[in-house]
Amino acid sequence: MDLVASTGDVLVTGAAGFIGSRCAAMLAAQGRRVVGIDNLNDYYDVRLKQHRVDALRGQDGFSFEALDIEDLSGLQGLFARHRFGVVYNLAARAGVRYSLVNPHVYLTTNAHGTLNVLEAMRAHEVSNLVLASTSSLYAGERPPFSEDMPVNRPLSPYAASKKAAEAMCYSYHHLFDMNISVVRYFTVYGPAGRPDMSPFRFIRWVVEGEPIQLFGDGSAARDFTFVDDIARGTILAGAVSGYHTINLGGGNRPTSIRSMIAMIERFAGAKAKIEQLPGHPADMDVTWADITRAKDLLSWAPTVGLEEGIERCVRWYLDNRDWARSITS
Repeated sequence: MDLVASTGDVLVTGAAGFIGSRCAAMLAAQGRRVVGIDNLNDYYDVRLKQHRVDALRGQDGFSFEALDIEDLSGLQGLFARHRFGVVYNLAARAGVRYSLVNPHVYLTTNAHGTLNVLEAMRAHEVSNLVLASTSSLYAGERPPFSEDMPVNRPLSPYAASKKAAEAMCYSYHHLFDMNISVVRYFTVYGPAGRPDMSPFRFIRWVVEGEPIQLFGDGSAARDFTFVDDIARGTILAGAVSGYHTINLGGGNRPTSIRSMIAMIERFAGAKAKIEQLPGHPADMDVTWADITRAKDLLSWAPTVGLEEGIERCVRWYLDNRDWARSITS
């Protein structure tokens, strides 16, 4: 693997987010000076985002600024105040279903916001970028999904906006010789995770005795990947030269939603009440990562299995239950 030297500060956009906060924490623990930015939007409960930022504020070398990547002048000012060696652009509007409700904000953040980051990097001669992308791009392909597959049939505005961001990144690599790694995430979960995703929602509903809203019959399967494994792979991607798309996923046969619910029941010591709803046309039947490239380029493979990860999630919820039960998605 060809490596690029990274000196100076590290910028993590979306630092109050689920994955961004873990990346920032790991980078600070490695002794890097980390600047985290986030617009702290209310797509889901801001208290959870503040919980993550509060934990980061206690780490040496970390500083936080409230800033939106849609604000180009604000980004230019930030880059002028710091000498960044690498940028981890993890700020994004996430969620397949909400992108059908408000598609415009997905394009302005995920595509235009990424363009703003690239322009600030170009203006201030920063050459190394990692862009967070998604396994949702593989819709219609036969699993396991490899990075060489065409990704031309996005099923949602969310996936389409991420495709646009990837394409813009390739243009800037080609034109300005930037080192850019696009990491495609597969169903990331973990403690203090996104409350709009099934692991957090299902754990809360099972523990609190409320019905689980299950879209479809539960046979849909996901390549669940623990957040610490994702953060570790994301950080490694910041040292690769050239342009690459890299899958970060569990890499094993995917697990059905029904099987995940059974694990939650076991660790929570409670039985799920299930309210079955029709499947959603924007949802994929299965996600499954081929992680050969991540192994070859990054020497990366996930280390936390789904049972261990779900147990950690249930324990976190129980430890924080007094306020976590009221978190809204």
